Amino acid sequence: MKNIQDLIPCEYDIPIMGITDDSRNVGEGFLFVATKGYHVDHYDYIEDAIQNGCSFVICDREIDFNIPHIVVDNINEIYFNLCRKYYEIDLSSFHLIGITGTDGKTTTTTVIHRLLEDCAYIGTNGVEVGNDSFDTHNTTPCVDELYEDLSIIQKKNCHTVSMEVSSEALLHDRVHDFLFDIVGFTNITGDHLNIHHSFDDYVSCKMQLLDHLKEDGWVVYNGDDEHISIDHPHSIAFGFGPNNQYVISHVDYQKRKTIITLTTDEKKWEIVSPLIGQYNVYNIVMAFLICRLYGVEESLLLQRIQGLKPIKGRCEFLDFGQDYDIVLDYAHTVNGISSILDTFSSYENIIVVTGCAGGRETAKRKVIGSLILEKSDISIFTMDDPRYESVDSIIDQMVGDAKDYIRIVDREEAIAYALSIASPGSVVLILGKGRDNYMAIEDKKVPYNDYDVIANYFQKE
Repeated sequence: MKNIQDLIPCEYDIPIMGITDDSRNVGEGFLFVATKGYHVDHYDYIEDAIQNGCSFVICDREIDFNIPHIVVDNINEIYFNLCRKYYEIDLSSFHLIGITGTDGKTTTTTVIHRLLEDCAYIGTNGVEVGNDSFDTHNTTPCVDELYEDLSIIQKKNCHTVSMEVSSEALLHDRVHDFLFDIVGFTNITGDHLNIHHSFDDYVSCKMQLLDHLKEDGWVVYNGDDEHISIDHPHSIAFGFGPNNQYVISHVDYQKRKTIITLTTDEKKWEIVSPLIGQYNVYNIVMAFLICRLYGVEESLLLQRIQGLKPIKGRCEFLDFGQDYDIVLDYAHTVNGISSILDTFSSYENIIVVTGCAGGRETAKRKVIGSLILEKSDISIFTMDDPRYESVDSIIDQMVGDAKDYIRIVDREEAIAYALSIASPGSVVLILGKGRDNYMAIEDKKVPYNDYDVIANYFQKE
């Protein structure tokens, strides 16, 4: 708890129990800051915030409501300062690693978090610090939530954070005033074009992460990606291409592990990783290079990579005693779907369960549907965060005129059916949700989790 006078000079003496710019998150005694969002002016929601219990409002123009308030200029800038003061955060005390890209953010940031000592994680899978973990609402949390997360990390005496930085976070300036020691670019393929409107805008937004790099900071990037162009004195390019500074010269893909040979003009490393697939080669190599920059001794780093545990919802093999493989994966982009299907192409029988999200770019639906129909043996199309769209309509767009597929709108039923028809030699790929703990239906987030559905299926057998 703080007093409003601790946060901003004013004549009022009012205790503040929380801070937010989202009226839906307001509780009793909260400070509501009516910021201007990219699509929304939160000034329009002051009445809702009052009804939800806020005790003080900061806005950028006068209001008619009878509640203690002050009017300020530069409302968004002030909001960042208020959050820092409320949560007592000194950003300069943190060592920040920021990873962006269309695919691979969660895996790369999680691997870095696990390879470094006393390093926290913030991203799609929530927050992890020490032995504690908890959920977040966005890949990169909204401003007040992000500062609250940092305060929890700070109280654990942890000051190194490996975090995902989404294009939407950069667009909405959630990492305002953040300066990163190291930033990484995994890849850039088309995604979130419903938000960014064009691919060029999307790329430009991703590249804004460079503006948040410390003067002596480093950039590590996928040099094979034609859409990533870095001109920085402290940069490292890696990839399969011979022009990279660090070249992935050979990869031995095995069923449950990958052996990567990484070379420079002066040195060669053999990296044994339990993570499979070419996309995870990129993720592991980036994490390896970033942790080297942090000074981790190489033999220890290689040992830690070899001992990595599965990452939840990211090419996660599930074992319930079944005689076939089940893989849970978050893949939902064209590139992500294509990559994971290629990774499991050697299986005798590939069963896929997936859908496409509603309220998002529609152009990729047909592409994703075609990939699944082409590269799987049994294609089961179902719901995946339909929001206000009809699931049947989304599936129609995915399958087009195709006949050889299975439509089961209810995702739990679709997963159960896939598991019921699997046999030795099969792999069941359940794609799109990973370990998400909700299904977005209309404007609600209904509790739902693919892993729980799968576990319940085997408990009932």
